[in-house]
Amino acid sequence: MMLDTATTRTAPSRTAPIFELIEVEKVFQVRPPGRRFTREKVGLRALDGVRLSVEKGASLALVGESGSGKSTLLRMVAGLDAPSGGRALYHGRPIREVRAEGPGFARDVAMVYQDARGSLDPRMTVGALIAEPLRHFGIVPKAQEETRVGELLERVGLPADAAKRYPSGLSGGQVRRVAIARALASEPSVLVADEAVSGLDVSTQAQLLTLLRKLQQEMGITLVFITHDLGVASYLCEQIAIMYLGRIVETGPTDAVLNAPAHPYAAALRGAAPRFFEPIPEPLPGEIPSPLDLPKGCRFSTRCPMAQDDCRTRDPQLGTLGAGRAVACLHPLAPSDT
Repeated sequence: MMLDTATTRTAPSRTAPIFELIEVEKVFQVRPPGRRFTREKVGLRALDGVRLSVEKGASLALVGESGSGKSTLLRMVAGLDAPSGGRALYHGRPIREVRAEGPGFARDVAMVYQDARGSLDPRMTVGALIAEPLRHFGIVPKAQEETRVGELLERVGLPADAAKRYPSGLSGGQVRRVAIARALASEPSVLVADEAVSGLDVSTQAQLLTLLRKLQQEMGITLVFITHDLGVASYLCEQIAIMYLGRIVETGPTDAVLNAPAHPYAAALRGAAPRFFEPIPEPLPGEIPSPLDLPKGCRFSTRCPMAQDDCRTRDPQLGTLGAGRAVACLHPLAPSDT
């Protein structure tokens, strides 16, 4: 999706955070590269000291290259994985603790997976797939299930007769709409989506993004959306968090961050985004380092055109930049630099 940050939005006032991540770490034990047959394992730090707050009614985009830790962070927010260190909180309580208490968390926090087709049982009709959470959480009496399924299909822009079809007979865009309808069936307060529009043609992407934005605004749902596309982030979400090698390097209002990024990595992503009627920009230089062999000092220093001597020895932490923004950089960019 092409990047357009011309439209500005004013974020509504917020209350206490729904999610709060405090110095969250996630370490996976893996075999060293090239040593598949050894029993020795080393720690791969997928998340490293992540700090993030998601407030009620917010729409937050998590952005970064592949391997930056976005999906691991999403699994932490959804309570699917436990942190190796730090605290991951939901309304001030550990997420895993709340999730273990019963179905309340699973009803309140709904997931839309990147592989939407793979998340749906191909042996079940669309109607049965959407009715399943209605029945599981006791949303409506059985006699009203068919009516509610029809309402949910209409809400996501599908005809009522889609209930009789199977996922194998649907297009990619239709399958994503079914996944969204199924997520909405539990009447959640939070929707967590992982690359929910990736791999679709531009017109279908636009339709789904318009749908998600409308649902978020009309229903007041808190939206956490993973994407690698800055154009998607700028259209859909009021807040943005940019990740690099397991850390959040910049956060703030989406328009402010994309129009005047303070971290060189955010600026590089912004500069690499395609624009209409302009030459394709140069890709971000260099390769993302292995999380098994992180650079000393700032982990972006090996690719940063603005790196100075202290960047290669000091590890910057996420610090307040003002106006609801934060950046992890020893030498943040001034607006004139971008």
